[in-house]
Amino acid sequence: MSDKPCIFCEIVAGREPADVEIEYAATMVIRPLRPVTGGHAIVIPREHVTDALASPIVTALVAGDAAVYAAARAFRWDGVNLITSVGQAATQTVRHLHVHVVPRRTDDGLHLPWTGQQ
Repeated sequence: MSDKPCIFCEIVAGREPADVEIEYAATMVIRPLRPVTGGHAIVIPREHVTDALASPIVTALVAGDAAVYAAARAFRWDGVNLITSVGQAATQTVRHLHVHVVPRRTDDGLHLPWTGQQ
């Protein structure tokens, strides 16, 4: 266990800066430091929940807000990935539930590891 404070909790509390896109009652939508596509955003709950399995109710709220956020912008994209990971083996790097909203364009060159794309 790390003694380092949770970066997303620090952002929610206003102690760390973030590029906040929009705020909902239970979540915030922020811009990632290293976006993988134009419009990439991260939806985080205001409550500290370590991952998507830790609290199904909070996970449902986060996923719902991610879908609302994406749906309001879908006309700009050809598609979208809504991605969350649970655990280090699944590439989770921040131990605070979050959903990536990754806008996609046909032939954008972004390859997801399980799709077999070249």
